[in-house]
Amino acid sequence: MKLDELKQGLTSFWDSMAEGWQHMRQSASSALTRFKPGDTTSLPARTEVDDAFFIPSGTWSMLGGDLFEDEKRVIVKLEIPGIDKSDLDIEVQDGTLIVNGEKRFERESTEGRYRVLQCAYGGFRRVFPLPVAVIADQAQATYRNGVLRVELPKADFEKPRKMSIKVE
Repeated sequence: MKLDELKQGLTSFWDSMAEGWQHMRQSASSALTRFKPGDTTSLPARTEVDDAFFIPSGTWSMLGGDLFEDEKRVIVKLEIPGIDKSDLDIEVQDGTLIVNGEKRFERESTEGRYRVLQCAYGGFRRVFPLPVAVIADQAQATYRNGVLRVELPKADFEKPRKMSIKVE
């Protein structure tokens, strides 16, 4: 009897662990964003950095985002610290919000070496599928304290109403 209880407990534990890992993987995969250095990024050469994990051709980073919906609007928040708002391009296309941007690398003004270089630099793109139709030309965006906030008013559809139809 004890062996059966142990097996059942282990099975339950592994199922719970698998579910947790799956949830974490799904959450991370949507926030994981590829940064591709462009002509204006000017990252240091591989020989200028002691960090064994530094890859000058691009890197991945987490850009956490939230999508909130209320009765009148959809609100998207995206954490993108260290970027200038002039380097952002936001558009709505085919039921998705698309955020393109570039995080520029700024070299230190003194002589020295980078021992660790873990921040992501370069161009990026995040896509948020929108749950409802929105009025794109009335959208508003703000960027404060490293957080982009985009408010998109919902498209007005005639609410269903009861109508009697006369039968002749």
